[in-house]
Amino acid sequence: MKKITALILVLVLALSLCFGANAEMLTIGIAQFAEHPSLDNCRIGFIEGLAEAGYIKDQNVRFIEANAQADMGLAQQIAQQMAQECDLICAIATPMAQAAVNACMDNGKPVIYTAISDPVAAMLANADGTSSLNTTGTSDLLPVEAQLKMIRAFLPEARNIGILYTTSETNSESQLKLYQDLAPAYGFEIIASGIATGADVPLATDNLLPKVDCITNLTDNTVVSYMAVMVDKANAAKKPVFGSEIEQVKNGCLAAEGVEYVALGRQTGLMAAQVLGGEKAGDIPFFASEGGDMSYNPEVAAALGLDIPEAYAGGIDVTK
Repeated sequence: MKKITALILVLVLALSLCFGANAEMLTIGIAQFAEHPSLDNCRIGFIEGLAEAGYIKDQNVRFIEANAQADMGLAQQIAQQMAQECDLICAIATPMAQAAVNACMDNGKPVIYTAISDPVAAMLANADGTSSLNTTGTSDLLPVEAQLKMIRAFLPEARNIGILYTTSETNSESQLKLYQDLAPAYGFEIIASGIATGADVPLATDNLLPKVDCITNLTDNTVVSYMAVMVDKANAAKKPVFGSEIEQVKNGCLAAEGVEYVALGRQTGLMAAQVLGGEKAGDIPFFASEGGDMSYNPEVAAALGLDIPEAYAGGIDVTK
């Protein structure tokens, strides 16, 4: 079925380029690794950022959009197709960015990435933020210390925090290490459980919950795609799940000190406009977000028998 889906996707991409093409328009590929709200918001923001810079859909630019549904094989096929047909690729999430950069290695097409937690660890950037490759973009590194401080305020007696992560996602390994390094300062131990695919999330959650007081999410594309399963199981165990951005809080997590992804995508669009204007992508240092506003879900708190700490009552109530 995945092979059939991939073939259909390639045909759709090819047909979209053959019919109704306007030679005066630039063609921009938007390649998204998985379907979940934070990555969707990056895509929305990217298009908005380009429009702010004068690159407007159906006027002087057209978009080819594709989603790999967290399938690396499909991500590579999308990247190869877009490398042939597009003037620039926006790659959303680390696995997609790596596939796109590899696909463009020979022809030098620019790749502008977003939602990359650690561009240096993912070998997309040098230590100074620039790149020897024709790529740049934006990083969604989590404000981990702020998250740990917030979890401590919600759960004064908690000791163990559970984290599910995908072992093949470089961004997740980088974020996990940051949690492990910082957690002891707040009296926490991190209990991590690695998964290979989304199908592993239910069993991994079942095994993790008895060992922890709560779960906190990374910006792990596979895990977040299956977040509803995790949240349902955690709610049944009366253990809170903390999100990595506001959309997750809207969808059942207790609270988050996370990234505002529409704004991140908008910044990515503005950087893409710089490249379309003639700048070399690799010469532009990647932009790192500084986190977003704290958000909380009072309905989830009530169901878990928890109060919103006074210090965080001024955050964003997602039910309003």
